[in-house]
Amino acid sequence: MHDVLDLRDLLADELVQRRESGSDVSSLEGEVETALRDGADALRLSALLDALERTPMVDGWPYEEPSAAEEIVAARAELPALPPLELSDAQLLDRITAAWLGRCAGCVLGKPLEGIDRAPIRAYLERTGAYPLTDYVPREEPLPGGFETYDSWSTATRGNIVASARDDDTDYTILGLMVLETHGFDFTPAQVGELWLERLPFLQIYTAERAAYRNLLHGIAAPETATVRNPYREWIGAQIRADVFGYVAPGDPVAAAEMAYRDAALSHVANGIYGEQWAAGLIAAAFTAATMRDALDVACALVPPRSRLAEALRFVDELHARGLDWEVARDELEVRYGALSFVHTIQNAAVVAAALLWGDGDFTRTIGLAVQAGWDTDCNGATAGSVFGAMHGSTALPERWVAPLNDTIRSAIFNCDGSRISELAQRTAALARQRTAPAAATAGAAGD
Repeated sequence: MHDVLDLRDLLADELVQRRESGSDVSSLEGEVETALRDGADALRLSALLDALERTPMVDGWPYEEPSAAEEIVAARAELPALPPLELSDAQLLDRITAAWLGRCAGCVLGKPLEGIDRAPIRAYLERTGAYPLTDYVPREEPLPGGFETYDSWSTATRGNIVASARDDDTDYTILGLMVLETHGFDFTPAQVGELWLERLPFLQIYTAERAAYRNLLHGIAAPETATVRNPYREWIGAQIRADVFGYVAPGDPVAAAEMAYRDAALSHVANGIYGEQWAAGLIAAAFTAATMRDALDVACALVPPRSRLAEALRFVDELHARGLDWEVARDELEVRYGALSFVHTIQNAAVVAAALLWGDGDFTRTIGLAVQAGWDTDCNGATAGSVFGAMHGSTALPERWVAPLNDTIRSAIFNCDGSRISELAQRTAALARQRTAPAAATAGAAGD
């Protein structure tokens, strides 16, 4: 399923992607369905993929969704002002540490429930006395129907957690830190790709990232790595890679979004890119924003306003402004976005935004809602926890979420398994101070 080496999967998924992004595929739908049903050979499947790439946009498509960096910037609204960064070194380290821990805790919370629909999630949690979530997911033996025993059930369920379980959501945070340490803040998409090949196992990444990796192995360079035989180019993969760029740009969401763009462009386009820029900008804003509402407003302003992602984020704002109960609001999101893949950028960003709003400044409620909402549970729990930690610091993270992690993170990144979360946070904080130091020095000189 979604195998980037299987032309049948690529063709089926490309048809969906083209339809969702405004291409007129009506003339090819019948041929594609026939080819998939009748087991067409590789030449036929490849020809149909090429034909899909040439389909025009439908008349009256209401969205404008550029992928070029300068066009994204030109489309943005003016960003709301943020207070300046006024954290001591110790306070900044605490916030960054809390962001790492929040990300790890949210990821572990969501990991056992990934890929399971919202209704079965609720039924299971109610059956085990764990709804709403206030702790890690309990493991019932034997598991009820509709649940599978994933490896994560032995490493990411209550009483079985001895570290932050290995997950691509946290692998990419480590890898992003390594990109910055190796190549600096002006890294290129090509340098990101080189580090992927050096440090990241192919079979431990998925969908858009695996397609981009395959393209790198074939000698294709960015940004074509994002578009060649990659129907997953607007899915959530880039959004989960955003966090470290927000960590190192506290109070500077524009800089965070610029770095996120150069990371995302390796594997994503349009809303896939916007998702990473939004998440990075949201985290950066959380370090200085007075409220979560303020941070979300800044992050939304980074997204081209006539995009589908911006529309979804505005829809969340509308639901919250109407004073809806969480479950009713989540039902509304299901009606509008339930047809998308459960790992698409758009509805998962909406769930994160909603969890941060309805979470009301409570860490447990925030990551609990992000996971109970379904769709990409580990990704959404991780991002929501990361933003919360960046805004509120370590004292706002209850010990029952932090202690089981044992300051340890499992990872598939070469030579990084068993890293200390505290050490990763210290390295991140050093980069953040390095980035902000020139501005602080300039300000000091002006004051003299």
